[in-house]
Amino acid sequence: MFSPMPYLEWIEGRPEEASYDLGSSDLRRRTPTDDVVPEQLVDLPNPTDGTTLRAQIAATYGVEETEVLVTAGATHANFLTAATVLGLGETDEGEGEEPPEQQILVEKPGYQPLVATPEAVGARVDRFLRLAEDDYALDPSRVANAASDNLSLVTVTNRHNPTGRLTDRKSLAAVARAAADAGGYLLVDEVYAPYVETATNGQAFGGVTAAGLPNTIVTGSLTKFHGLGGLRIGWLIGPESFVRRAKATTMHVPAVAQPSRALARRALHNDETLVADSRSLLRENHERLTTFVEERTDLSGAVYEGSSFALLSHDTADGDTVAERAWEEGVLVVPGRFFDQGESFRLSLGRSPEEIDEGLSVLGDVLASL
Repeated sequence: MFSPMPYLEWIEGRPEEASYDLGSSDLRRRTPTDDVVPEQLVDLPNPTDGTTLRAQIAATYGVEETEVLVTAGATHANFLTAATVLGLGETDEGEGEEPPEQQILVEKPGYQPLVATPEAVGARVDRFLRLAEDDYALDPSRVANAASDNLSLVTVTNRHNPTGRLTDRKSLAAVARAAADAGGYLLVDEVYAPYVETATNGQAFGGVTAAGLPNTIVTGSLTKFHGLGGLRIGWLIGPESFVRRAKATTMHVPAVAQPSRALARRALHNDETLVADSRSLLRENHERLTTFVEERTDLSGAVYEGSSFALLSHDTADGDTVAERAWEEGVLVVPGRFFDQGESFRLSLGRSPEEIDEGLSVLGDVLASL
């Protein structure tokens, strides 16, 4: 039932082994240590008013506490979402009746675990396309056309993983309506939504969010934008009734560790400082990514405004060839086959500018040799 996920097996250990990590997309200047407290939190104060982590997240997104569930990272939140919608579908059936196979629609190209996880918990996963010729835009009509009578969930990422395309709230609302009209919820994985060079509002770490839209579940974490993956802190935001059912589902899986909750409270208490640091690194690395791609005649692919990662194609080599040759020189990039795009590779600039500059120099030599 729970089959191995090729991407996660492939990437395991590689960021630590690589001389130049141009594959990881979390914004992290510092190398993780074995210390309990992440370095960027060491000198920051704890909150003193007794505010809970759940309340902090609710305030960040402008929703009620009852609409928030704290999870062990965004992957945990996505798992709980899939398991919960399938459980809701089963309760709709009469006693003794076999529930129909429920459909979950996932964008394509897309992040492999968002397909594998719902399959593992018993859903039938179908795909709808985000097309390059449409600038990878989310098209509600494609959702409607791909939906079956047993649709439970439509899953998208924002920013889109792997291209970096950002979708505005109005467009997300249109997709949410299409999902609702077909009888399902919309799940928006927003781990990359704060990746904007200039904050657009005072909520959701300055990025676009679908939180609060009808029939919509939002997931996020402290891993990507804040670079605090070691805490394993994420969240699920949705209608109160859905969150209540998702909380019941958590009884079947491990809980969030109290030390992680405490450090996450410290992080969100000092969010203004941490966000400013992350946004500074994002701007620096976005500029590096844009310049690198613009100066090369052998690469194609869009670098979207504010994004520090992109899906790129080489003129003469497919994604696996690029990744293999880069790895021989100590550079980590991710083959596009893990995102349904075998001809491409994903280049992600999340580390310190010094490491990025050295890594891009080596990658440039690799690309020139292909």
